[in-house]
Amino acid sequence: MTNPTSLASELKNIIFISLGSILLAAGVAFFLLPAKIATGGTPGMAMLIYFVTDISTGKAMLLINIPLLLIGMKFIDLHFALRSIFSILITAICVDVFRTQVDFPEIQSLLLSTLYGGTVIGAGVGLILKGNASAGGTTIIARIVSNYYQIKPATMILIIDISIVLGVGFIFVDIERSLWSMLSLYVTSQVIDKILTGGVSEKIVHIVSKKSHEIGQAIHQQLERGGTILSGVNITANEDKTILFVVVGARKIPILRSIVLNLDPDAIMIVMEASEMLGTHRLK
Repeated sequence: MTNPTSLASELKNIIFISLGSILLAAGVAFFLLPAKIATGGTPGMAMLIYFVTDISTGKAMLLINIPLLLIGMKFIDLHFALRSIFSILITAICVDVFRTQVDFPEIQSLLLSTLYGGTVIGAGVGLILKGNASAGGTTIIARIVSNYYQIKPATMILIIDISIVLGVGFIFVDIERSLWSMLSLYVTSQVIDKILTGGVSEKIVHIVSKKSHEIGQAIHQQLERGGTILSGVNITANEDKTILFVVVGARKIPILRSIVLNLDPDAIMIVMEASEMLGTHRLK
């Protein structure tokens, strides 16, 4: 028998993903594409393809993402992959429909296009992440590369985004396009972090669970982060407790939440701000 709680949770994911995908498509179609400014990740790659070929941005997204997801199935969870495919399909369809069927007023200001495009895309990607999905296959590329080379996934994603930004300047022979694209990426990242956790890039997480060791191993394997297990007793001193202390990036909170709840639905997870950090290499 299907768990009603699971169905409600999955329905919530679908709503977040659907709304987020539509917003992502709107930000690309209405603001960035007309201004010839790129965003990051595989949507940005698709935009580069559109700028140099006759292939629409939506079709380019499918050509890039679907093969990547199929290749990277062994690196990601099946349910996560299915949600991501759903997100990619909606985004790809909406981008092309918005571009061809919606008469959106042309924005003359590059500054407004950059800021509003980055904001709308950031809101979209943030909602997609809250729905436990991905807006594209950049993460898969990073995981595959890091599996064979000594390059961290976060570093690989940064390299991809920088390449996209430089590609825009190269295609249009205009360094300003690269600078506008870089500003758009910054705005997008700030909005994503704000939607997910309030804007701070690193979060301190305390997890109270009887399965702290299993959760710790899963965090180390899936998020490539270490942590510390603290021992104690509850307030009445009649039961031993273990608390897992870990610091993760703001964008990893949805994944961490999924890890914890899958291993221990009764666990308590407390997320706190990390306003300043020193010696972060010890956390990995």
